[in-house]
Amino acid sequence: MAEAHSAVAFSFAITHDGLDVNFDWEVLTLVLQAAVRSSRKRLIRFKNGVHNGVYPASPHSLVVVVSLVTALYFAGWDVSRGIIPWIEQYIPCEYFAPKAALALSCGLFGTFIWWSFILVVRYTLKFLFIYKGWMYEPRGGGKPVSNKTKLWVAFVKLLSYRKPMLYSFQGSLPGLPVPTVRDTMQRYLRSVRPLLDDEKYSRMEGLAEQFENGIAKKLQRYLVLKSWFTSNYVSDWWEEYVYLRGRAPLMVNSNFYGIDTILINPTNVQAARTASLIHYCLLFRRLIERQQLEPILVQGIVPLCSSQYERVFNTTRIPGIDTDKVMHLNDSTHLAVYCNGCWYKLNIYQNGRLLRPCEFELQIQKILDSESEVQKGEEFLGALTAADRVTWAKARQTFFSKGVNRVSLDIIEKAAFVVVLAAEDYEFDRNDPSKLDTFGRNLLHGKGYDRWFDKSFNLIVAKNGKFGFNAEHSWADAPIVAHMWEYCMAEEREGYDESGHCIGTPEVELPSPTRLKWDLSPECLETITNCVQLAQNILNDVDLRIFMHDMYGKGFIKTCKISPDAYIQMALQLAYFRSANKFCLTYEASMTRLFRDGRTETVRPCTIESSAFVRAMDDRSISNSEKISLLHKACLVHQRGIQNAMCGMGIDRHLFCLYVISKYLEIDSPFLKEVLGEPWRLSTSQTPHGQTARLDLKKHPECISAGGGFGPVADDGYGVSYIIAGEDIIFFHVSSKKSSLETDSSRFVRHIEKALDDMKQLFIQK
Repeated sequence: MAEAHSAVAFSFAITHDGLDVNFDWEVLTLVLQAAVRSSRKRLIRFKNGVHNGVYPASPHSLVVVVSLVTALYFAGWDVSRGIIPWIEQYIPCEYFAPKAALALSCGLFGTFIWWSFILVVRYTLKFLFIYKGWMYEPRGGGKPVSNKTKLWVAFVKLLSYRKPMLYSFQGSLPGLPVPTVRDTMQRYLRSVRPLLDDEKYSRMEGLAEQFENGIAKKLQRYLVLKSWFTSNYVSDWWEEYVYLRGRAPLMVNSNFYGIDTILINPTNVQAARTASLIHYCLLFRRLIERQQLEPILVQGIVPLCSSQYERVFNTTRIPGIDTDKVMHLNDSTHLAVYCNGCWYKLNIYQNGRLLRPCEFELQIQKILDSESEVQKGEEFLGALTAADRVTWAKARQTFFSKGVNRVSLDIIEKAAFVVVLAAEDYEFDRNDPSKLDTFGRNLLHGKGYDRWFDKSFNLIVAKNGKFGFNAEHSWADAPIVAHMWEYCMAEEREGYDESGHCIGTPEVELPSPTRLKWDLSPECLETITNCVQLAQNILNDVDLRIFMHDMYGKGFIKTCKISPDAYIQMALQLAYFRSANKFCLTYEASMTRLFRDGRTETVRPCTIESSAFVRAMDDRSISNSEKISLLHKACLVHQRGIQNAMCGMGIDRHLFCLYVISKYLEIDSPFLKEVLGEPWRLSTSQTPHGQTARLDLKKHPECISAGGGFGPVADDGYGVSYIIAGEDIIFFHVSSKKSSLETDSSRFVRHIEKALDDMKQLFIQK
C-alpha cells in the first residue's frame, strides 16, 4: 500500500486542539501542473475546433463581414433588403439604446450571412469531392487532361484557398457510396474466373444469381439505410468484426512491423537514439493534438481522411472474452519502458514542459544502467498479450484487477506508447541477408514476451541504435504509423553531437524512472508460462525472408510506361504461379480515405488478364512484343481495380457488410458464406512513403527504409509486403509458415527475383 499512501496529496486528523491538516506541496504542485496542462489542451482543442468548424473561412472573417454590413447600413445602404429593421423589432428596447439595438441587428444579420457562406462553401466542397473522374485521367506521355477535370481542379483550389489544419476537411469529405449489388456481382464473378474451372464457375454463377435475385435486395436496403445515418458504412463493422472480435493471438496474426533506415545509422548510442525518437514521437503527438499536422492531399488537391491519427498515441487494445475494445485517452504523461526483463514508468514532462532529447537520454541511460532485480515472472509478462485473446482476458480479470498488479498494468496500458530497449544489435549486411531477416523477426515478434502487443505501437531500439516498431492493427492502418516514422527520421538527423549523444545539456534535475511492482501468484505464473510456450510455438513457425532487389526499381519500370505497383503485382502473380503451378485468390490492400472515416478496400490482382500474361511468360511460342502487350493490358486492368477500390467501387467490403447484415437477420446465404470463407493465399501490401515533404529521398537517398511486413494470412499462404525505395531498390518482406508443406519463403523470394529479371528482359531484348 506504499504507492497508495504516497499518492495522497493531503491528510487531516481531528485532535483535541482542533483540525490538523497536512499538505504534500510537491504532490499538489504536480496536480496543479497537470490541471494547467489539461486546461491548456482543452483550450487548444476548442480553438482548433472553431477553426475547423468554419473552414475555409476564419474566425477573423466574421469580424470583417459584420463590420462591413454595419458600416454599409449606417452609410445608408441596406444590404439586408429590410431584414435588419425586421430583426431590430424583436430586440427588447428596454435593455438597448436605439443605436445599440441597430448595431446588434446588423451583427446578427452579418453573422447569418457569414455562416451561410461557410455552409455553402463546405457543401460545395463535399459535392466537388464526390467527383472521382480525376482518378481515371490518363497520366504521363503528354496525354491531355479533360476540361471537366481542369474546371473541377480550379473550383477545388478556389474554395480551399486557406491553409488547412489536420481535420479541416473532415466535414467536407463525402460518405463512402454503396455499390449496387449487380455491379458487385459482375466484378466478383470476373475476379474468380481465372481461379475456377468451367464447372465450378458455372456453379458460382448460379449461387451469385440466386443471391442477387433473392435476399440481396433486402440486405442491400438495410445497408443503404445504414449508409444514410453513419459517416462510413464499413469502418465500424470492419474494426469490430475483423479485428476486435478476432480471438486469435495478435502477434504475427494481426500486428505489423516497420524497419529503420538501413544504409545509415545517426548514432550507435542506444540511449541517445531512443531519447531522440521518443522526443520527436511526442512532438508528432503535439502536432496531432494541436491539429498543426497538415492533412495529406492527393496530387496536392484532394484530402485524405485524417480520423485515424486521433488514436496513434495513448491507445491500447483491451482484451475481452467475446470481443476486445480500444481504449483511447485524451492525454498521457508517461511512457512504459521494458529493459532487461524489467518494466519502468518514464515521465515525459517536468515542470509542465516536455523533456528535451538530452534529458530523455539521461533517463534512458538510468534505466539501462539499473541493477534492479527482475521480479519473478515479470520478464515474461508480455507473453500474455501474445496469447489468444480469451486466455489473456481471463488472466487479466483474475490476476490484474486489483492491488499492485492493477496499478502497474494501468501504467502500461495508459502510457503514450511502449519503449523496448533490446539487448541485441539489429544489423543489415548486403553480403549476409540473414541479418536483415533477423532484424525483421525481432520486430514482428521478438522473443514472444518482450513486447506489449496490445499497445498502439511499441518503439523498439537495439543496442547499436537501430530501431523499428511493432504496431497493433485495429486502431489504424500502416500509412498512419509510416507518416510518424517519416517525420521522426526527418527531424532527428542532425540532433546528435560528434560522440553520438543528443545535443544539449539537461536544464533540470530529473527524478529517476519508476520501477513497476508486481505480485504474481503461482497460478498467474503458470498462466504466463503457458502463454510463453504458446508464443514460442507461433514464432518458431514463422518463415520470414526480407529480400533487397537492387538490380532495378521504379526508375526502369517507369521507362516501360507501367505503374510500378501494377508491375510488381504482376511479378508476384508470375512468381506464385511458378512456385505453386496454379493461381490463387490474391489480396492487395488499397485505401478508401478519400471518404470520411475510410480505411481499406481489397484489390484482387489475380485477373483474367494477369493470368493470360503469366501463362504467356513461359510459352516460347509467344513473342516478347506479345508478352509486353499482355503485361500492359494486365497492368491497366489492375490499375482500374485500384481506382475502383479507392473510389468506393470495390468488391469485398460491400460483400462483407451484406454478410454482417445477414447474420443480424439470421438469414443464411450459401453465396456469402462461400465468398467470405475463401482463403487469401497471397496477401500483399505496398508500404507507403513520401507522406511528408520533410524527407526528400531524392536529396537524401541514404534515408531509405526497408519498409515493413506482417505474418501470413492463410496457413498455407504467403504474406508479402513491399516498398519501392527510391529509383533503384525494392524491398520484399515474405512470410509464411514452416509447418506448411505448400510454402517456402526462400523459394518464393527466388521466384520473385526470377520473375522480375524475366520481365526486365522482355523490354531489353525488345
